[in-house]
Amino acid sequence: MFSNYKPTWMVDAIYQITPLQLKKMGIKAVLTDLDNTLIAWNNPDGTQELLNWILEMKNAGIPVVVVSNNKSSRVKRAIQQFELDYVARALKPFARGIRSAQKKLNLSNDEVVMVGDQIMTDIRGANRAGIRSILVKPIVDTDGWNTQINRFFERKIMRSLVKKHPEMKWRGGLE
Repeated sequence: MFSNYKPTWMVDAIYQITPLQLKKMGIKAVLTDLDNTLIAWNNPDGTQELLNWILEMKNAGIPVVVVSNNKSSRVKRAIQQFELDYVARALKPFARGIRSAQKKLNLSNDEVVMVGDQIMTDIRGANRAGIRSILVKPIVDTDGWNTQINRFFERKIMRSLVKKHPEMKWRGGLE
């Protein structure tokens, strides 16, 4: 019933995804949500751990593109210090923003992955775009008011998915 919301992988945090793991899966680029995936929604400055992860990806030749439903000024301000490309107002769960980022990279569906903390936007959008997805745990337990509504429904969807797919478990990486 909720198979459109099923992630390909479930990883504790984006920082546990390594270039080696991605390359083993044939993935050449990472599309990622912003709030509660890369940075805490209420702390737009990020962390040293995030900076280290981005540098690790860049050094491995794996581009990271932020795909966010936020307005451009918010995304730009949050990621300017990281020098990442982005697509704002992505309209996830629709595939438009994800496809736009993929087009910038000129990569096939098998060569990109979408990482996000919400199954109703990030994972559903990835599935609509026909690309693999990685669900990560939110960086902080609090959310903006609009995301709190999604979280209520996500809990119900996740219970149903885990019951139907017992292999869905949180892991420390893609392997």
